This record gives sequence, structure tokens and C-alpha cells, in this order.
Amino acid sequence: MVDMQPGDKRYNKNYIHHQKSAVLTALKEIVFGIEDGMVSTLGSITGIAIGSRDPHVVLLAGFVIVSVESISMGIGSYLSNLSHKEVEQRKIAEEKEELENYPEEEKEELRMIYIKDGWPETLAREMAEVAAKNPDLILKEMIKHELDIPLEDSSPALGGVFMFGAYILGGLIPLTAYVFLPINSALFVSIPLTLLGLFALGSATTKFTKQNWFKASLRMLVLGGIALGVGVIAGILFK
Repeated sequence: MVDMQPGDKRYNKNYIHHQKSAVLTALKEIVFGIEDGMVSTLGSITGIAIGSRDPHVVLLAGFVIVSVESISMGIGSYLSNLSHKEVEQRKIAEEKEELENYPEEEKEELRMIYIKDGWPETLAREMAEVAAKNPDLILKEMIKHELDIPLEDSSPALGGVFMFGAYILGGLIPLTAYVFLPINSALFVSIPLTLLGLFALGSATTKFTKQNWFKASLRMLVLGGIALGVGVIAGILFK
């Protein structure tokens, strides 16, 4: 991707493909972490609050959940993304071996890929011929078109850090009410506060997706509310 500068006529700061943002790169981890932090913490402590009616138990359980799960989610994100990256690196290494051992077959494969993508046959042959003369270029083309692996490098560690922080942020939202309010009052504050947080999270994602903000917010609210319902039911059953 060619970098766009503010002076370029094609540059539009509202186009996210012109932006270099760590938040945008880790958007999946951020949304997942905040949503899961709010939902799992709220569902758990609501069930515990209804079942035990003990504010100390609720706070202890809440902080344990947020502490353990944030670390677990952060490490899990790092390890899963690292494993995925290592698989991609192995595919690239295998492709490099094929290019070294079977150059003509790989050139023909690239030509067929170009034709399948819609390029005219004559032009596809010329493009494959040009690419085959440059080992780095044909490797990039095969990585992109055959392996379907993004050329931009990603950081598993950065994703894990964002997941860790996002989970803590999400988990503290439902827990805050129990820190400052009696348990009976906290129950009726924590639930709507978290539901509002889910609604706001759904709306915030539309800054990057440009989807309908109300639809995105409602989707996040409804799906997140399912876990809350399970927690409430469990608390009532085991009260």
C-alpha cells in the first residue's frame, strides 16, 4: 500500500485505509475484550449477588474474575495470534521452497491465478513472466494471491496487550456499582450501567465500520444481554 500524505489530492482522513492506527489494527481484540469483560463479569457477579446477598463475596469474586480473566484473555490472544502467525510463516517457507525447486510450475500457477482474478490471458502471461524474473516479487505475489496472507506484519504481543487492557476496562464497568453502593442498590445500577456500556460499545464500532449506529448498538446489547440472563437465572436457582 502506498502511503498517502495530507497534501495528496486523493487523501481523505475519513478513509480508514489511509490511516495508521494501533487501535484500528487491534479493533478485534479491543471489542472482544471490552464486550467479554462486561458480559462475563456482569453475568457472574449478578448471579453471585442474587444468590449470596453478600457484598464482600461479590467484590472478591468480581476482582478475581477480572484479574484472572484479563490475564488469561491477554495470554490467550497472544498465543492464538502467535500460533496463527507461525502457521503463516511455515506456509511462506514452503512456498519459497516450491519457487526454488519448481520455478516453471509456480510461474504457470501464478499465470492461472491472474486469469482467474480476471486479467486478460496475454497480460496475465506477461505479468507472470515479469514476476518470475524477480524472486522477491514472485514470492510476494504468491503470498498474496495463492496463500491469501496479508503482507502487512501484525504483532501478537500488541494484540495481547490490547485484549488484557480491554477486558479490565469492560470488567470494571459492572463491578463499579458494588464498590460504592449497598448490594441491593448496586444490583439495580450495575445491570443498566453495563447494558448502557454494551450499547455504547456497539455505537463506537461504527466509527470504523460506518454501519447504522443504532443497529450495531442494539445487536451488541441483545447478544450481551443473553449472558446476563443466564447469570440472573443461575443466581435465582441457587439462591
